Amino acid sequence: MAWRTLRQSFYARPTLTVAEALLGKVLVHRAPEGTASGRIVEVEAYIGEDDPACHAAPGPTARNEPLYGPPGVAYVYLNYGMHYLVNAVTEPAGSPAAVLLRALEPLEGLELMRRRRALNGNAAPADTDLCRGPGNLTRALGITLAQNRLPLYGSTLAIEDRGWTPKAIAWSTRIGLSVGVESEWRAYVVGSRAVSGARRRTTTIAE
Repeated sequence: MAWRTLRQSFYARPTLTVAEALLGKVLVHRAPEGTASGRIVEVEAYIGEDDPACHAAPGPTARNEPLYGPPGVAYVYLNYGMHYLVNAVTEPAGSPAAVLLRALEPLEGLELMRRRRALNGNAAPADTDLCRGPGNLTRALGITLAQNRLPLYGSTLAIEDRGWTPKAIAWSTRIGLSVGVESEWRAYVVGSRAVSGARRRTTTIAE
């Protein structure tokens, strides 16, 4: 099967549907220093102003403006002044929602990822840990605020369908939150060593 960049229409659907469908797809960043990519194995959904954990909860702001825009755009922000996090905006314009990409299984550009993760004299982690966790993911792929608002269907940052489907996924509550903790809006690929958090309820996917 030929590699195919996901179209904008892929993202213009209910956020939980998109979250599940993103598992197994490939995030690619084509930067001047090289291309790096990884298979998406863990995501979290954030949906609307009624979701207290969503950046849209306080209503429109300069920071969360991409959430209110067209689907299929990257929403990148700096978390606690330390880590960049990357999201795929979902649902039609005006319905603020997104899927946070939490973990990847590295595919291309492993040496580049290792260099990016081995900053300040630290040794690079094991390859399975290069993109384990949303902050590590962006660091390994070189994603910063420069990629905020880029279309994921036609830019240097893209999500592709490379014909791989997980055999099983699981859903759980989201990680590291103090609000919205009851929503089981985190999905991950069962059996992946790159998944960043606890693992539980399983839903089988037909091959």
